[in-house]
Amino acid sequence: MIIYNVTVNVDKTINTEWLNWIKEHIPQVLATGKFKEAKLTKVLVDDEETDTYSIQYRAHSREALNAYYAEDAERLRQDGLQRFADKSLAFRTELEVIDEYSVNFS
Repeated sequence: MIIYNVTVNVDKTINTEWLNWIKEHIPQVLATGKFKEAKLTKVLVDDEETDTYSIQYRAHSREALNAYYAEDAERLRQDGLQRFADKSLAFRTELEVIDEYSVNFS
């Protein structure tokens, strides 16, 4: 399984506006049909100027992620770039899930 991770540093002056926007943006990314699910998390760092967030999208497959890049990524990135380009910085990574573990206490 492939996780497409987007980490974004957001200037605190636009934090609320950005959070409202990303909560609308994530469903648009999921609507492409290339991902199973997404998680929005806040990175717990102590920074006076920015808040950092991570959005993790679980791709259906490597092929689905490649199709997202080819068919959807540029269009979906443009809105955020136009709104927040000077107040946010995003970087993207791909993660391959090797194994998953859980515990069940009965």
